[in-house]
Amino acid sequence: MNPSNKQPKQSPAPQGGGRPQTTLAQDIPAAAAWAAGALRSSGYRADYTLESMRELDRFFDEQSGPGGILSRNRGQILFGLGSYVGETAIRLWGGRWLTDDSDPEGEVNIAVELDSGVRFWPVVRCMKRCRLGPEEGLYAYLLAMK
Repeated sequence: MNPSNKQPKQSPAPQGGGRPQTTLAQDIPAAAAWAAGALRSSGYRADYTLESMRELDRFFDEQSGPGGILSRNRGQILFGLGSYVGETAIRLWGGRWLTDDSDPEGEVNIAVELDSGVRFWPVVRCMKRCRLGPEEGLYAYLLAMK
């Protein structure tokens, strides 16, 4: 217990955008796996299928309000969910991640290029889904890429 009732000092964030030891390409699969596990532990189906996008839409509907899971650590959660969306699309239709570790907004700007040539930004899409609601649904979005 701190007798002065002050919060202990926290270490400063690492220099270089907070990613000194890993690349975005390394972070994405880990973030997707973390998101899938967290979704499953909260009662949502997260098995990298197109149908799991309906569950992700339900997650956004249920968890975006005050007190919902997305009211805490939003950036980290949206990166994980976007990584999951991108990994799902790649598993369904083939493709690859496009990343730029020199971009200060690299976590937001990660993109997927599908084998069909379609390119999309899954973290940006998750941000829109969170902010704008069901009209930015993920299931319909991925279904249209089929």
